[in-house]
Amino acid sequence: MSESLKILIVRFSSIGDIVLTTPVIRSVKNQLQAEVHFLTKYQYHSLIVNNPNLDKVYYLNDSIFQTLKDLRKENYDYIIDLHNNLRSSFLITLGVPVKRYFKSNFKKFIYINFGINNLRNEHVVDRYMRTVNFLGVKNDNKGLDYFMSADTTVDFNTDQKFLAWCIGASQIQKQLSAKQIYDVCSKFELPIILLGGEEVEAKGNEIIKASENKNLYNFCGKLTLDQSAYIIKSCFLLLSNDTSLMHIGAAFQKNIISFWGCTKPDMGFAPYISNKKSINIISSKSKRQCSKHGSSCRFTNDGCIKLIESKKIYDAVKSFAF
Repeated sequence: MSESLKILIVRFSSIGDIVLTTPVIRSVKNQLQAEVHFLTKYQYHSLIVNNPNLDKVYYLNDSIFQTLKDLRKENYDYIIDLHNNLRSSFLITLGVPVKRYFKSNFKKFIYINFGINNLRNEHVVDRYMRTVNFLGVKNDNKGLDYFMSADTTVDFNTDQKFLAWCIGASQIQKQLSAKQIYDVCSKFELPIILLGGEEVEAKGNEIIKASENKNLYNFCGKLTLDQSAYIIKSCFLLLSNDTSLMHIGAAFQKNIISFWGCTKPDMGFAPYISNKKSINIISSKSKRQCSKHGSSCRFTNDGCIKLIESKKIYDAVKSFAF
């Protein structure tokens, strides 16, 4: 391929999905020696602004038409649309060849509603990579990337051995309960940091109050995304619901224990690391995903993930020698 190729990669949201695009960015840059640009929403700029494989970043304006006007000046050779929604469909008006990620929505519908799995347990990263196969780009199998600001620090001694536990998720049905978490935390004395957004800060306080572990720290709602990533990069083991911090942990090739109920790893969103570093604990109540994004459960109002036994989580943590 010519070194003069200029390629725009598009993914508007969200945190985890953008992290999952990083193998495509890196592979396109390194294998084609192309000029690579990225289009996303400004609220996610910290995820990509430090990525050395990107030459330029554009942010989606309130008006898609103003965004198109800015992009039209670039004269791209190809656009790689890894979002593939109504808004990204307007990119075709740039008069540039557009290759779109195939979402397999029908296969997902069949699996969720009828239990017929034609997804072949293919990870979304591999589905993203298929989008650039026409350029001769192959998966370099180097995993995910996360590049934080060089000056990122956290007021915590990260030189010690500690666990990080992401207690939040986009839906309450995807979250372990406070009781499940403090039951496990009470069985350990080593430091454990609770991570998540402001919406689970009260839950973190509840866990600390109920747990017998006096080395618990509630950082929920108190850290930037880069600071949370810094904690994850420094921890010995990450425990996480199906959420963006799990994918950031995978980018750092951390030991991960992930928890699944209304969503399932075989839909293609398991931690993208080698199996020896990752344990997926799945609710035994449901054999298939309850809803597309885990917003509803077939069995309980608050999610069948809460039926996972605390002992099973404890045994998984103990399986990592520390």
